[in-house]
Amino acid sequence: MSDGRCPRKAALPREVMKWLLSLDLTSYPNNVRRDFSSGCLMAEIFSHYYPHEFPEHSYNKGSSLSAKQKNWNWIERALQKHNLHLRKEVVDGTIHCKPGAAELLVQEVFTALTNRSINVQVPETDFTDQQYQDLLPAVARSTASKAIKNNLRTTEIMAEPDISTNQRKAEVILHRHLERKAAERALNPGRFKMKPNLGQLAIKRLLPSSKDVECFDGPSSQATPSSKCQVLNSLSPVITAQMHHLSAAVCNGFGKW
Repeated sequence: MSDGRCPRKAALPREVMKWLLSLDLTSYPNNVRRDFSSGCLMAEIFSHYYPHEFPEHSYNKGSSLSAKQKNWNWIERALQKHNLHLRKEVVDGTIHCKPGAAELLVQEVFTALTNRSINVQVPETDFTDQQYQDLLPAVARSTASKAIKNNLRTTEIMAEPDISTNQRKAEVILHRHLERKAAERALNPGRFKMKPNLGQLAIKRLLPSSKDVECFDGPSSQATPSSKCQVLNSLSPVITAQMHHLSAAVCNGFGKW
């Protein structure tokens, strides 16, 4: 495509891009995430198929949150007459310019209007920037505060100002970020200069088996003296080490006095 209106890096499949160009829209979506958030461009697409329900100049071209919500509510009411429904989480992600939401919405509309399917991988519906972060080197990836800022938009807080709801959203983002950081440390411990903790440095000693412990359960046990001696021998190093630690602690305590 040599059309100057086409974006340099297309976020939509080639078949969908050709379909959009064939509609002769007033403006080509150079930035899919931004241009579809207001709903005006989506209403113009539907007007080519349902001109009576989507007349021109019947929607607000403003960029405020209230204008976007009014446009999308009006689109959803008009589509109900034709038994068409848009997923609420995808529409909300498009309004708030979430990563991958507008692209998924356009592909779903393309399939519904043209009855043609697209063999593309459907992104997750949480619409986070995890895919973009995975492409970056480790030193350029987001911190915890930046991850919350990128994945919890200001318009989301304005649309639902409940403090508890937004706090839960932030906790989910933070938990996902910490899990990703823990996985990075496990894969590359040298970069993070991780040192083994006391539990990893401690000598691991095997505990006696259940059969050996059963011999001390009560007078009805049929354990032989030799098995009891084996259990005592296995526990003697542990008991001896604990006695040495206890005696040293006592001596140190008396030494301070």
